[in-house]
Amino acid sequence: MNLNVLANNVRRLRTAQRLSQSALASKAGLSVPAIKNLENARNEPRVNTVQVIAHALDVRLQDLFTPTRELKTVRFRSSRRTQNRENILADVSRWLDDFCWLEAILDRRTPFALSDVRNHADRHHSIEAAKLCRNKLGLHSAEPIHDICGLLESAGVKVLALAMASNGFFGLSIGEEDGGPAIAVNVWERISVERRIFSAAHELGHLILHPSAYDVMQTQENKKEEEEANLFAGHFLMPDEGFRREWQDAAGLDAVDRVFKVKRIFHVSYKTVLARLIDQGVADKSIWARFNVAYQRRFNRKLSYKEEPMGIDPAEPCGLQPFDFCEDQFSRLVREAIESEKISASRGAEMLRISVEAMQERLAGWEALR
Repeated sequence: MNLNVLANNVRRLRTAQRLSQSALASKAGLSVPAIKNLENARNEPRVNTVQVIAHALDVRLQDLFTPTRELKTVRFRSSRRTQNRENILADVSRWLDDFCWLEAILDRRTPFALSDVRNHADRHHSIEAAKLCRNKLGLHSAEPIHDICGLLESAGVKVLALAMASNGFFGLSIGEEDGGPAIAVNVWERISVERRIFSAAHELGHLILHPSAYDVMQTQENKKEEEEANLFAGHFLMPDEGFRREWQDAAGLDAVDRVFKVKRIFHVSYKTVLARLIDQGVADKSIWARFNVAYQRRFNRKLSYKEEPMGIDPAEPCGLQPFDFCEDQFSRLVREAIESEKISASRGAEMLRISVEAMQERLAGWEALR
């Protein structure tokens, strides 16, 4: 039993759940000194003590004994303090180790298709970098991106969907030195699918424009770099040629419907559409207030800044659905490893972070739908 690994994991998981040592002791039916001794690695605890702590933290027993590789080339910055930072990095590290291991045993490593673009992109020309990436990925100059996860995965970028209850964490990215390039996106239910898609494109922007800025010790946002990545993401998802064409084609529609149609085509937020209108000089900043007044007049409700239209009225277009942002390469590798008998079903369940029962159901589904 590695006491230091156990101590670090208990402390990390406890603080991620915002539990004090006293609160954890109460949930586990233990004394506060017992928790303190464990987190300070003072003496080896009994197995049943570790079991009740795992139950109190709602994690598997092996989660408390599994060491976590420390990532170094990470861009994980926030304008506000993120309580779960250590826990997020631990989850990402374990997922990335599993992903790289599966690629190795299956010989399925996908080279980073955008390395040349990254090496030659000018960080001060985000729009041009976005065009170069689209061209390298075989997208024509006006084409929408219908499956950003599939597109990134085919380009050698690993994608992880993380559900983390946080308004301050939308995504992070990892450099090649740590097993990337990889992108993790927060898919918490309160974050719109449009925002998830934009976050993935935003992190790709950092991978292309700011490769020298990957340092896990840096936690504060660089406003200029964030603006550059935002500009990249907007033009990567919604190229000017395509935007102009669709905007003109919808010229006869009501202003609200016109915005909604264009946003739906390119899988972006209505805010991205309004920002592009301002950038192109079609509208000024008063469009934000005017659009919301028009929206409220139509649907008799206000649209908050963080909200996307979700079909509350038959005439209002529905927002995107969770399957519009769905990464699948990792689960595909797990399936191949199980079917080729390189790993067991229980190991596959551990990698996918699902129960053995859920894994059995998935196996039955794979068998039924080959």
